This record gives sequence, structure tokens and C-alpha cells, in this order.
Amino acid sequence: MKFTIDKQEKYTIFKLNEEKLDSSIAPQLKSELITLHAEGVKNIILDLAEVKYTDSSGLSALLTGNRVVSENEGIFILAKLSDHTMKLVKISQLDSVFNILPTVEEAVDAVFMYEIESELKESEEEED
Repeated sequence: MKFTIDKQEKYTIFKLNEEKLDSSIAPQLKSELITLHAEGVKNIILDLAEVKYTDSSGLSALLTGNRVVSENEGIFILAKLSDHTMKLVKISQLDSVFNILPTVEEAVDAVFMYEIESELKESEEEED
């Protein structure tokens, strides 16, 4: 599986450099996302610009990433989905589960907004 990882202070961009997100790649993607989570990465942006085809095992890997990040009170964002992948997500009714944005830049902005909201909630809870 070909990919790049760009770690920043508040988020990590995981760019999948493959045309297909299917059963041959999904187990590796799951383990990479779980490893990032185990290393303490709280917010993950998954850049799927290169991915033209996704199957059910690919969706399963995305759900795993979403679950492990959510358990850590982080945000998992899918960016740059192909038409095919977007259709599959909508058919599977997962568009209400995933955070999906058209660009990585918007995803980065969303992470910062999420972090600000989390900090505000924490400070409100401390005041109560």
C-alpha cells in the first residue's frame, strides 16, 4: 500500500496513493489508522484524491478509522472523494456517519473549528 503521512500539531493528513481501496488494501489501511491512533494522533484527515474505486472492505476500513478516532474524542475527516466512492458512501447511508469535505484545506479548517469547540466545552464544564 502506497501512502504518505503529514503530521502536524493538531492533525495528521494520511494520503492514500492508490487507485483502489478494496480488499487487497483495506486491512493495511485499518492497521495504519489504528497505529496512528495508538501513537496519540487525535485528528485524522484521510485524503482520498487518488482513489477512484472503493468496495465494501474499503468502507469497513474507513469506518474503523472513524470509530477509533471518535473514541479518542477526535475528528476523522474524509477529503477529496471520487464520484464512485461518494456514491457508495451515500448508498450505504454512511454520509451521515462520516465527516466529508471536498478539499484538504477545508478539512484542516474543520479540525481547528472542532478543536476550538472542544476547548470551549471543556472550559464550560469546568465552570459548572
